[in-house]
Amino acid sequence: MGNSLMYGQLILVMVMWGFNVIAIKVIVGQFSAVTITSFRIFLAAVVVYLILWARKQIRLPKKQELSYIILVSVTGVVGHHFFLSVGLTQTSASNSGLLLGTVPLFTSILASKMLKDKLSLMRIIGIILGLSGVSFVILVGNINGLTMNIGDIYIFLAVLSQALSFIYIKKATETMGARLVTATTLLIGSFLLFCISFVLEPEGISSLQDGTLVGWSIFLASAIFATALGQFLYNHAIQNVGPGKASIFMNLQPFFALLGSFLFLGEQISVAHFFGFILIVTGVILGSGIMDRYIYKKTLTGINIRKRYDD
Repeated sequence: MGNSLMYGQLILVMVMWGFNVIAIKVIVGQFSAVTITSFRIFLAAVVVYLILWARKQIRLPKKQELSYIILVSVTGVVGHHFFLSVGLTQTSASNSGLLLGTVPLFTSILASKMLKDKLSLMRIIGIILGLSGVSFVILVGNINGLTMNIGDIYIFLAVLSQALSFIYIKKATETMGARLVTATTLLIGSFLLFCISFVLEPEGISSLQDGTLVGWSIFLASAIFATALGQFLYNHAIQNVGPGKASIFMNLQPFFALLGSFLFLGEQISVAHFFGFILIVTGVILGSGIMDRYIYKKTLTGINIRKRYDD
């Protein structure tokens, strides 16, 4: 029963994260992208801190934890959200959703380099398939034909930034709770993004006057539900079912992003998008080690059954 609840929670998070791509697309269309992103991340940080305060789980990071906190803030918050918000001003939500679905794949690649995590043959095949899917979405899935959209490149950099942050999060959460890491990095990252917005968007604050009631409503929903509660619930699920099982549900995110872009933005979903989706999902399943773990468990179960039979 407990795991069923966690799995339902993970599906809910993937719905929120998939539709959040559409929400951000709308938000950056009404406001200066980096400025409004800094406000969205700050509001998310406040929400998570309020939850932690109610649970009495707030403390300052120790000296050895601070370096990883800063690294996560720079990569997972500043890097990821900067490239995501700017990229969505120049590419479609459908392309963005598909590319964001490769985060587990690139996390696996970086882990093999930085954490000395060995790659099996199956994972290498998965990485090749996933990269093929990314190339297909960026080149063939572009509405302008066989061209490279700069917006897609920004989204790809957002993927790499988030994947890199997961490596540092693994280090930071060895001694510090994942939820507190989330809140602290969101707060630091929002401040850094706000500083960047002053340089890149001098008129950013004044652009807040241009927002409509719908735009501000979507902003609040994105900050509170997708960015704050979504991350909070995902981290909670990881603690209960483990990162391996939780990562399987990441495959649902690009599906809901595609669905949302079609339903709410009227974007055209082409055969290229579906083909890229299949390649990416297959690549993530193989490349992130999900299939390796499944085969290992099946093999272990078979060995135990044979042992019982022999006994």
